[in-house]
Amino acid sequence: MTESGMQASIESKLKADLQPSVLLVENESHMHGGSATESHYRVTVVSEGFVPMTKVQRHQQVYKLLAAELAQGVHALGLHLYTVPEWEENNKTAPLSPDCRGGSKSEV
Repeated sequence: MTESGMQASIESKLKADLQPSVLLVENESHMHGGSATESHYRVTVVSEGFVPMTKVQRHQQVYKLLAAELAQGVHALGLHLYTVPEWEENNKTAPLSPDCRGGSKSEV
């Protein structure tokens, strides 16, 4: 799957199942060591479907939806999952991803 294909696949599945009012899928692979170009994503979803769920259940739902992408090379998902009131309480922002701390084989 191409880089844009992977991102499109993630977006499509999340839109279809969660019907979000906000969906941001950002490829952050360039921030990490190695040659992978579609391995790290930061995902922000705001959905009223999250209202009855705990934070753990929200993460489980997204991992279930993206099982194929995780099996096809997505290594990391930074998930920021909110209800509308939670999103507004956070000033409509999600935390930034931390800087990469290494991990490439060349740093052994």
